[in-house]
Amino acid sequence: MVVLKYLKQDRGGMITLGLIALLTIAVPICNLMVPEGNVFHVSTFTMTLLGKYLCYALLALAVDLVWGYLGILSLGHGAFFSLGGYAMGMYLMRQIGSRGVYGNPLLPDFMVFLNWEQLPWFWQGFQWFWFAMLMVVLVPALLAFVFGWFAFRSRVTGVYLSIMTQALTYALLLAFYRNEMGFGGNNGLTDFKDILGFSLQADATRVGLFIASGVALALGYLSCLYITRSRLGRLCTAIRDQEDRVRFIGFKVENIKLWIFTFSAILAGVAGALYVPHVGIINPNEFSPLASIEMVVWVAVGGRATLYGAVVGAIMVNYAKSYLTVAMPDAWLFALGALFVLVTLLLPRGVTGLVRKKEVDA
Repeated sequence: MVVLKYLKQDRGGMITLGLIALLTIAVPICNLMVPEGNVFHVSTFTMTLLGKYLCYALLALAVDLVWGYLGILSLGHGAFFSLGGYAMGMYLMRQIGSRGVYGNPLLPDFMVFLNWEQLPWFWQGFQWFWFAMLMVVLVPALLAFVFGWFAFRSRVTGVYLSIMTQALTYALLLAFYRNEMGFGGNNGLTDFKDILGFSLQADATRVGLFIASGVALALGYLSCLYITRSRLGRLCTAIRDQEDRVRFIGFKVENIKLWIFTFSAILAGVAGALYVPHVGIINPNEFSPLASIEMVVWVAVGGRATLYGAVVGAIMVNYAKSYLTVAMPDAWLFALGALFVLVTLLLPRGVTGLVRKKEVDA
């Protein structure tokens, strides 16, 4: 296969995928088969935390695809991530049925509390897993396509496009905070019970979610690698470096941007859908512009335009964030900020730039 040929030329990618495969196999074994108290035992909490990191890594891939290779600094990928998460959350809410606090077999608890009399039309169909997964892909893709259609054909670029993407996610943040929208308001969607008939509290289900996250990350990486190493990928880097020249020789720059941006939104939506069952909640805070900015930081810290750098950066930064919130509860933001500043000043190519032999100039 062509993608395997590309992978052989991507040493960092081969190492990254190998580590992902090892993690995906070893962590479930250490959780289910190694007894508690053993030094090699991995707790369910730790496995869930690692699964969340894998979802973030897939999200970072989506950001790196459009920023590192296409030159679009998107500050709104949190919108696509959150929409995918809400689609999954709506499915999980429909699975609760009469087991909710108010015992209504059709309406989620927050709708009963707000005196809703019937299920809104846009909640119809989410009782089926296949329909929810279809929405996980279609909703972020449709938003990205419509936004990109107008933005790219208007030739909005640079900081102006970044501001527009940030405005998009902020508008959704404000909308989803409203109770009348029908998405749980500021509390969001939570108190999930099961997925595909399996309890979300069971260790075996958590293992399944972790494996699904690892597989999705690997497939996402391979698909991005295929795109970036193909003729389309070379056009993307040409647009990033000399957009006017690419347009002058006859290529439809707007179409290329549109389809890559839409595919990136799909990856972000899938990451959001996997993230929700891991953490057990989705609320409007995920739309926060600050969250989208943090995604860009992951890519910058790991190494832009490398793919594997985005994976490394997402896992490393989020691990540091988890560690520092416990070790330095009063000053962890300063420590994390210092990490970002040091990487920017001392490692302009990201931490993976220390070991890369070949580097595509950003």
